[in-house]
Amino acid sequence: MASQVNLAVGSLVWVEDPEVAWLDGDVLEVNGEDIKVLCTSGTTRSVMSEFSWERFCRIIFGSFVQKGISALVEVKSSNVYPKDPEFPPCGVDDMTKLAYLHEPGLLQNLKSRYDVNEIYTYTGSILIAVNPFRRLPHLYDNHMMQQYKGAALGELSPHPFAIANSAYRQMINESISQSILVSGESGAGKTESTKMLMRYLAHVGGRAGGKAATGERSVEQQVLESNPVLEAFGNAKTVRNNNSSRFGKFVEIQFDQSWRISGAAIRTYLLERSRVCQVSDPERNYHCFYMLCAAPTEDIEKYKLGNPRTFHYLNQSNCYELDGVDDSKEYLSTRKAMDVVGISTTEQDAIFRVVAAVLHLGNVEFAKGTEIDSSEPKDDKARFHLKMAAELFMCDEKALEDSMCTRVIVTRDETITKCLDPDSATLSRDALAKIQILFKHLLRRYRIVDKINNSIGQDPDSKNLIGVLDIYGFESFKTNRCLTGTLLLSSLVKDEISSSNFTCICWQHITYM
Repeated sequence: MASQVNLAVGSLVWVEDPEVAWLDGDVLEVNGEDIKVLCTSGTTRSVMSEFSWERFCRIIFGSFVQKGISALVEVKSSNVYPKDPEFPPCGVDDMTKLAYLHEPGLLQNLKSRYDVNEIYTYTGSILIAVNPFRRLPHLYDNHMMQQYKGAALGELSPHPFAIANSAYRQMINESISQSILVSGESGAGKTESTKMLMRYLAHVGGRAGGKAATGERSVEQQVLESNPVLEAFGNAKTVRNNNSSRFGKFVEIQFDQSWRISGAAIRTYLLERSRVCQVSDPERNYHCFYMLCAAPTEDIEKYKLGNPRTFHYLNQSNCYELDGVDDSKEYLSTRKAMDVVGISTTEQDAIFRVVAAVLHLGNVEFAKGTEIDSSEPKDDKARFHLKMAAELFMCDEKALEDSMCTRVIVTRDETITKCLDPDSATLSRDALAKIQILFKHLLRRYRIVDKINNSIGQDPDSKNLIGVLDIYGFESFKTNRCLTGTLLLSSLVKDEISSSNFTCICWQHITYM
């Protein structure tokens, strides 16, 4: 719903458009609810197909676009928003400074700042980051970290270092643990932002004398060195990101009584289970599958693998390689990283046996069995992959087949075994594959995360910590299974109302329809 303002001839406005989202222009005529606007952004039907920059803006800035072509548009007043005539060309560093807080105003500000390489913008105490899709090393060097050390939030330009510094200062001043939430869509740069936050906390909270002088690795270094292990089993290529985290990660940075870093811990959550069995083109499954298929010859023979195109769980998409990424080298790097965090060679072998077994399991197809509504492996090829999966799982082949082709129902008086038809057996197979490859099995049974945390070192006596949560799930979609976005916004609004009441700031309740 548009802002309720008085529109007159000559007013600058934004007009809602079904294709390019927002067109800016001047009001030429007002006739009740009908308004004629001379737009400087082109017709409502042709701009997006002509300019690549507009298509880019649609992805990055939620369809905001502005182009110097005139067109007369007739619209309803409900689709018109006022435009600030005094809006600075380079935008403002805090959205709360805008004259009009509506969608086109916010997007115009983000675009104006992006055009001058300002990728960070505040909205009060919230930092909005727009992925520049290129490296900007000058923004994250030691000199920049030193500038933000001790500076109040809003005193300097918006930056992740300012958020980390604010959390660190609040922890010291209030003796209360702090949390930083990093959320956004795939490819938005959440993981990179998390790394920047950790770098700054390591800078201001490093142990006296520093670890570099003694040759020891800092906590931040150790956490980052564990990334290859977690990324191998929890990251995948998506449409927007070649190395997208498909799980949530909570990093605890622990501090001692002198407010120096004394330890750290990593917690993992919410792995995307469905990806194991279902992959959409042009995405990929988890990196570990492709790494293992590109492993040295002796490992290929050990795990009975080959071309990834021959496995059902991988060939649902036509994407098998990533530009600039050598999966064979990534496999060796992952094995080295597993050595660093204390995962033994025997445990590594067990982990990759499970990964290989899951690939073989996906190639077990089913046909109708001899009994009614029963199923069995479809042919010799399916039998071969069933045998390979059983050998790699180190279990009985018949027991593995029965676990997919039958269902056991336990009642108070008896145990009933029910046969499954081919379709149900396929679903049972996929469910088994997801259980085996999940963090619940690999990361818990083989204690990958525990070993990473032991390698980093934790402080059982730590009273305060700063937690950095790198997670998806706070987006607002047309259909949300979990209303986390709504809950987050509700919590933020309640905090602002409480703060306003405490400081005696007058505010007006607005009923949202």
